[in-house]
Amino acid sequence: MENSILRRTFLQRTSIGSAALASLFNGSASVKPKLPAKCKRVIVLCMAGGPSHLETFDFKPKLKELHGKPMPKSFTEGQQIAPLQGKANELKILGPQHEFAKYGKSGQEISTVLPNIAKNIADDICIIKSMQTEQINHDPAHTFMNTGSIISGRPSMGSWITYGLGSECENLPGFVVLTSVGGGQSQPIAARQWHSGFLPSQHQGVRLRSKGDPVLYVNSPKGVSQNRQKEVIDTVKELNLIGNRSLNDQEIDARISQYEMAFKMQMSVPGLVDFSDEPKHITDMYGTKGADGTFASNCLLARRMAERGVRFIQLYHRGWDHHGGIKKGVQNTANLVDKASAALVKDLKERGLLEDTLVVWGGEFGRTPMAQGDGRDHHIKAFSMWMAGAGIRPGMTYGATDELGYSAVDNIVHVHDFHATMLHLLGINHEKFTHRYQGRDFRLTDVHGKVLKDIIA
Repeated sequence: MENSILRRTFLQRTSIGSAALASLFNGSASVKPKLPAKCKRVIVLCMAGGPSHLETFDFKPKLKELHGKPMPKSFTEGQQIAPLQGKANELKILGPQHEFAKYGKSGQEISTVLPNIAKNIADDICIIKSMQTEQINHDPAHTFMNTGSIISGRPSMGSWITYGLGSECENLPGFVVLTSVGGGQSQPIAARQWHSGFLPSQHQGVRLRSKGDPVLYVNSPKGVSQNRQKEVIDTVKELNLIGNRSLNDQEIDARISQYEMAFKMQMSVPGLVDFSDEPKHITDMYGTKGADGTFASNCLLARRMAERGVRFIQLYHRGWDHHGGIKKGVQNTANLVDKASAALVKDLKERGLLEDTLVVWGGEFGRTPMAQGDGRDHHIKAFSMWMAGAGIRPGMTYGATDELGYSAVDNIVHVHDFHATMLHLLGINHEKFTHRYQGRDFRLTDVHGKVLKDIIA
């Protein structure tokens, strides 16, 4: 009883909020890779809102030819379409709103709204044109992309990876999340998208804010010295160890490490977000002058975290929801992400980091070939994404959609296949990587998923 009271007293007086601490633990590796690992870390550039594949990476001349004409019923009859589309017999085709061209030695076909990706890294990326998902609304689609399930409360892919492999960084969390907005409707992103679910809580993602305090409640208040803070942390550790002798609770062990990680972050995070040591040509290449919350600054932060050993880095740009005004909307949003996306791949390559870093670019679903006014609606039957680095074959296009971009028809890639391939590159057999919960063995890929061996060098 006395120990319990003392523990509460110290928790109340310490300057680090318990809510923030729940996600700050780094953890050690839970499993060893069973396969040859080509990848050490993953950077996912999440284009939240559903970027239109028809204005970015999947050019359809037939769609251009049939602009304004009725959508053939042979494509949509008996198919799930977004409820905002209205009556099926009133659907009209919307042609591509931007021009496409071929780039690089590989001749990758890319929209002119993405000039930096097209001109600078076309030969470094693998464009997958045949993605499919199962959820037609944003939040469940994000949940499915992140967890492999439509059921809330399942672990995110970053949590699975840190659970399996731990982190190579002692002073930063193994799983970090950054967000930015601009260009379209600001798509809301719930914190459960990077939650650990039923995995130990230390494996959930830590949202790093690039403006203001990088991590809320992690800094000491005025008047509390580093030495005093360390004394408090050491005392809390001792009290928790006393309690855990009888309970043997892994969450108590996690809490001990969370306090220690938070203390380390007080020293490491300010240096991480300080770009003063970056040469001007690097900040110019990304299109940023400092950690200002933009996608450009977040990309540079991602490279800096990759250098420091962070295992899983996830960037959300919440600006790709274009139900109306898609021509201007795609242009505006692309202008905010194109330069920095290309710069990240180029920078990693020049530093020798791309060979063991997997970079992923894509959204939660695609957009309809049918018009929604002067925009496009949600679409699950086809969308595009690209991958680079870490054993991915560069300068290739994989898969294809039909002549109108309505459905993937060749080398179809499901979200489960993407997860299986990512784990494979990290040296993990997705079929054997499980966690027992409530009497069942769970996997990121559930009971599905195939490794895309054709895109692996």
